[in-house]
Amino acid sequence: MRKAQKCIVLLSILVPLLAIAGEQQLDVSTILMRSTFKIQGEGSLGTVFIMGEPTANKPDKHYYVLITAAHVLEKIKGDVAILHLRKQTEDKFARFLYPLQIKNKGIPLWTQHPDVDVAAMRVRLPRDVDMRLISTKLLGTDKMLEEFQAHPGDQLLVLGFPYGAEANEAGFPILRSGRIASYPLTPTKTTKTFLLDFEVFQGNSGGPVLFYSENRFYGGGTHIGTVQFILGLVSEEKAVTERVKTLNETVERKHRLALAVIAHSSFIVELIKMLPPIPKENP
Repeated sequence: MRKAQKCIVLLSILVPLLAIAGEQQLDVSTILMRSTFKIQGEGSLGTVFIMGEPTANKPDKHYYVLITAAHVLEKIKGDVAILHLRKQTEDKFARFLYPLQIKNKGIPLWTQHPDVDVAAMRVRLPRDVDMRLISTKLLGTDKMLEEFQAHPGDQLLVLGFPYGAEANEAGFPILRSGRIASYPLTPTKTTKTFLLDFEVFQGNSGGPVLFYSENRFYGGGTHIGTVQFILGLVSEEKAVTERVKTLNETVERKHRLALAVIAHSSFIVELIKMLPPIPKENP
């Protein structure tokens, strides 16, 4: 059984570095709840989640990395998007709006994976934002899919903001679930995406998809404990296009299938390596 994921907290508003706190037994679904946010701008609405990228020379320090579906950022008109962040007071959580620059005179500041609908960028966030992060080391890889024998029928958890709806006034995301609905899953370099029995609404795009399994059977036996890692993000909804041809025209109709297309997290791993180099920190 794998050790519980360490919790990460913000150190400074000026430098987007994080320090790992103690081994608090927070499950990943709760941590993701607190690191998933709504993003919007003219022409687009979607979901982003923030992860902690370990630095090379200080592995106990992390940078904020914003991850979402590339089309969510592409469709926002203008250079600035609005993040719906949250802060915690003594007795409640409260939402506040944070302007985030995503372009410089129309030029994207994010990096997009060349093969899938995934985008990432390092960001700076205010000191008082409520944030519990997980490391990018918890992004699923082919090795993890095969080790834990992920397969069709496995139930996954999805966080997002369908039609912009929120779980409460503080702006927390809504957690829903669905089952893996396609095969094979690996090699992800070839499959690129998989289907999830999950109805997609506007605002779900970019939301993290979590593999969560208790007392799982794999490797020939049952393992007591919880297996949890990010399996991908919501890219789009699956639809079938019907073409009706008449004497005068051809009409196309799209039929929604209540299925989500999920981009594998292995591409998020690749994408983070494509980001501009991190400035070196003093030892």
